[in-house]
Amino acid sequence: MASSSILAPTVIDYTNHAHLGDLVRSTSKELSPASELVSKVGGIVSSTTETFVRRVDSYVEDETPIVNPEFKLPSWRSLFVVIGGNALFQLSFFVIVSSASVYAELLGGTATFAGLTIGIPTLFSGICLVFITRLDKGQYAGPFNIAYAAAFLGNVIYALAYRANWLYLILIGRMVSGFGFISFLYSKRYCSDPRIVGIRRRTTLASWLVIGQAFGFSAGPFFGGVLYKIGLKNRIFNGVTSPGWIMAVVWIIFWGLSIVMFQDVSPRHDPEPVELTMSNTLNQSSPAPTDVRSHHRYISPRQWGVIVCMCYYAMTCFFILGSWEANIPVFTAEALGYSPYNAGNFIALGGVCSFPFLLLNVWYARRVQDRVILAIGSTLGLVGLLIMLAILLADRVTFGSFFVCWFLIALGFNLASTCTLSLLSKQLPDTWNSKISMAIQYSNYTGRVTGAILGGAGVKIGMVNYTIIQIAIVGLGGLMYTTLWKQMKAKAG
Repeated sequence: MASSSILAPTVIDYTNHAHLGDLVRSTSKELSPASELVSKVGGIVSSTTETFVRRVDSYVEDETPIVNPEFKLPSWRSLFVVIGGNALFQLSFFVIVSSASVYAELLGGTATFAGLTIGIPTLFSGICLVFITRLDKGQYAGPFNIAYAAAFLGNVIYALAYRANWLYLILIGRMVSGFGFISFLYSKRYCSDPRIVGIRRRTTLASWLVIGQAFGFSAGPFFGGVLYKIGLKNRIFNGVTSPGWIMAVVWIIFWGLSIVMFQDVSPRHDPEPVELTMSNTLNQSSPAPTDVRSHHRYISPRQWGVIVCMCYYAMTCFFILGSWEANIPVFTAEALGYSPYNAGNFIALGGVCSFPFLLLNVWYARRVQDRVILAIGSTLGLVGLLIMLAILLADRVTFGSFFVCWFLIALGFNLASTCTLSLLSKQLPDTWNSKISMAIQYSNYTGRVTGAILGGAGVKIGMVNYTIIQIAIVGLGGLMYTTLWKQMKAKAG
């Protein structure tokens, strides 16, 4: 029974299936010409549609290329304003170096006072940043406009000191100019801002900022020395006041260009405080914290060590460079009989010779890690300091030997300064960018002020002691980065 009950439906199904198959075959024979025609037309339509869709898709892909966020960059117009403005601020900072000591002496000051006038702007810039950074809302146009106005006014006041015959007006003018040097922070922050700059382009942009830095400390003393040598016999426009007047005109022109060309970023809004209620607690999951304090617990002690190391190197690079730029006019006047014009040319020659290597670094920065750049730069600078100590002890200071020291120091510490902020911006959360920019900039300011004062007093305290102090500072930094070498690894670019 079981077998028949299973067999019967199977036979019926088979019979029905066979009958249905015969019916379909007979129908297909009758309709074959028509179905053949329809299938051909359908094939032509489908192939045409596929071709059209493929072409449209390829056109859309060509029109909207996918950009890797690690390589994104802001507009070239904005980069021109930021990088060009940084170069002009560097020029404005150093253009007085050649004639500062003479200007101070004409009004009754000393070489130490001249060193103070070179370094004091960064102190007031640091004070100004405390307030400006609280009001900028993460934007750049407002702070840049304040910087341009302060640079213009400060240079005018500096130039008027000779006509007024008041020594401290030099200092006041440089203090006002210091408010303009807040641009150094905003230039660095712009070139590492994760909203507009990819992680593999931050060291490259930092290298361009250092190119501007090299331009400033080479062209500034050179132009200052040339203007001093021309030295018109005029109580208003002469060899020591002309740098102030000329830079005031330059800043008015650049300010106008910046207004036309610069494209600012959108303001950054702070997250609104969330009021916790019973319904929020029961029905909603609490959002992940996004403020800076929430990330503190995720940073290891060694990462904090890297932060301290980068801040220390940011201070060291500008301490050494600032001290040499302030010391060269004073030391060469005593050891080599140089005038301010000759001293300015000497400083500029070191910058010009290091310039090609810094340009080469812009290309290599995309392929070499930041920690390697830091090691190479600081080693070159240390070698220059050791050679300087040797020629001082041997009492063989000549143009050639002294220039080799200055070239190695200018190249090495400018090179090392490219990667302090970029390395930290790659390792730390994006929300830290503003904080670490401030930390690096204050470290730079500390180095500039103390270095300029030390450089002005270098001859007075003894050049051997002056050089040993710098070697000790660089040596401590070397100990820090060799200890933290593994923790300083970051993406190149």
